[in-house]
Amino acid sequence: MTATDTSVDNGVNVAALLDAREALTNAPEAAQFSWRATCQWKNGTHSHSEVEGFFGLGEEQQRKTTFHFDSDHPEVFASEDNGATPVEYVLVGLASCLTAGVAAVAQHREIQLRSVKATIEGDMDLQGILGIDNEVRNGFKGIKVHYDIDADATPDEIAAIVAQSQKRSAVFDIVTNPTNVTVEVN
Repeated sequence: MTATDTSVDNGVNVAALLDAREALTNAPEAAQFSWRATCQWKNGTHSHSEVEGFFGLGEEQQRKTTFHFDSDHPEVFASEDNGATPVEYVLVGLASCLTAGVAAVAQHREIQLRSVKATIEGDMDLQGILGIDNEVRNGFKGIKVHYDIDADATPDEIAAIVAQSQKRSAVFDIVTNPTNVTVEVN
């Protein structure tokens, strides 16, 4: 399919993304970003987090709005269930990043999407977190992402879009590769 056959609009401004890529290629120092979130404990296992600013393009950046997230554990863990669990936020982040990539890659390849749905599942053995068995990992044993994509494309083209999205996903990289984390206490 070419741009002359139909107008493809998945809501992604590919020209702006390509312009940003070129600008950052010519000024790699501007590509250094620092993302931030703050988290305030409320009660029990309930906490409230906010995201509003970040550093990028050589200076502080402000979001249009402050985003709010409540995190808690379900009632089956003797908690109040005031929000998604932290591990569910990891799944949301991964699915959202991969899905954004699907839209961007499809737009760049001039493939019209009609619908994209990701179902993501992370398997975990709670014996590690609860201290029952120190040999059991605290995190996910594995994560499965399943896509249902309806698009003006062949199955091979859709698979290639998903593969490219996975290749460029920051969250996929974070989840599948070790990341240094430093914890400090004042």
